[in-house]
Amino acid sequence: MICTLKKKLAKVLCGVLMFAQLGTMQAFARPDWPSDTGIEAEAGAVMDVDTGTMLFGQNSHVEYYPASITKILTALVVLEHADLTDTVTYSDKAMNSVEVDSGNKLSLVAGDTMTVEDCLYALLLASVNQAANALAEHVAGSIPDFVDMMNAKIAELGCTESHFANPSGLNNDDQVVTAFDMTKIAAAAYSNPKLLEISSAKSWKVGPTTNNPDGASVRNEHRLVITEDTSSEYYCPEAVAGKTGYLLKAGNTLVTYGEKDGRRVVSVILKGSPRQYFIDGKSLLQFGLNRFQNVDIAENETRYVTGEDQVDVNGTSYAPSDLAIQAGKKITLSKDATFADAELSLGAVPDGAPEGTVGVLNYIYNERKIGSAYLMTKAGAEALAAAEAAGETETSATEKTSEGSTDAADPSADDESTEDEMETMVEAEVTTAADDADNASDQAGSNDVKTGFPVKILLIVIGILVAAAALTGGGIWFMIQNNRKEAEAEALRREKRRQRLVAEGGDAEAEFNRLLEEKRKRNEERRKR
Repeated sequence: MICTLKKKLAKVLCGVLMFAQLGTMQAFARPDWPSDTGIEAEAGAVMDVDTGTMLFGQNSHVEYYPASITKILTALVVLEHADLTDTVTYSDKAMNSVEVDSGNKLSLVAGDTMTVEDCLYALLLASVNQAANALAEHVAGSIPDFVDMMNAKIAELGCTESHFANPSGLNNDDQVVTAFDMTKIAAAAYSNPKLLEISSAKSWKVGPTTNNPDGASVRNEHRLVITEDTSSEYYCPEAVAGKTGYLLKAGNTLVTYGEKDGRRVVSVILKGSPRQYFIDGKSLLQFGLNRFQNVDIAENETRYVTGEDQVDVNGTSYAPSDLAIQAGKKITLSKDATFADAELSLGAVPDGAPEGTVGVLNYIYNERKIGSAYLMTKAGAEALAAAEAAGETETSATEKTSEGSTDAADPSADDESTEDEMETMVEAEVTTAADDADNASDQAGSNDVKTGFPVKILLIVIGILVAAAALTGGGIWFMIQNNRKEAEAEALRREKRRQRLVAEGGDAEAEFNRLLEEKRKRNEERRKR
């Protein structure tokens, strides 16, 4: 009789806890980050240009050969250091520093001249390798010196996983990129109005040369950009600009820039296959544009800038009325999420920040960085807004804050997990799915109550709980939620990490599943013993 009573009481307690657990999970759950996409290429990524948010990655931190998408970086460096009307001369070195089978699409010869602008159209539309070399020599004096400028530029953009060895993208074992880094490069490049204008053109006629005295036309080779047939699988009205690439070792590579409803997105494909790589690029681009939204920070953030009480910002007290948030900055969220779902952390003032900056507001969504903005004095914010409106300030410092601040989570954590982290996630998964189930079973159906409490004590506990519920009208519910809040929040974070790993696909998913199965088998053997 006593044993039966114990089991009944244990079941009641277990039911109360499970009910409270369900309520807590609902209270703290956020909408999942969209991950229902994929590509046939080995690697790819898609990024929001305005917030620097990585929206999806597949093998996005693995090195691959870039081929001719290298020329996007080449063009960006050229535009930052040369005038469009400058005259470029094709030297013997520029003509001969290419592979024998790399072609000469414009039948150029040493001594030919073009404007920088014509060279850029030849470079980005027709992928002329000799134009890459000639521009490099014009800007830096030599190809090696220009390559140094290329690597300095990607370091400035926060790229740490890539390295360039030539301006054309031709074969070189030291020339590698990751999809993650390439999205950063592309975002910076297509934020340059002239580079965007050139890359979005369907054709261009360059000036006269020795073998083309009347000039020659170059045509855009990016099918997503030039296809107007709505019945074509390559039709992509969102695609505005981009660059193709191909080498035997690199496979097909592709960068695509797109716009829709005021948002700007870049997608990158590495190690793709013929024709399919365009479909992959289209899939990632439309996923990035259709499944997410950008929300203005200054229009929604009230912390630090409202209320009557003094606020502490990095060790200094301010009146909220004296502070303002940098205008125009946004965060990226899934379509079904709200601004309140984002987590806020305050970072220190970075080097190069505008005058009047007192901190950086960094926003995280399920451990993924989704945007940032300066927290400033009102005078500083007004001065910055006026300078930006007048076109007197560069945006690079702001973008570097968004992408490179050490006070916010590294977006690279969104796509990859270390072996140790994978083991941790497997442990958490098995504990949650198997051990917790065993515990519930033990509590509800064993011959002994695990706490070892006498029945009288349990009766007293139940009586107190029932009385408290009656008096507070749901107080127990609130109490249990609070007691389990931290544990449930941690479980939710573990689940989000697991989902990102599975979304990455490929070897990472297979390895996770293998470790998970091994752990489950060990636990099953332990339970049998």
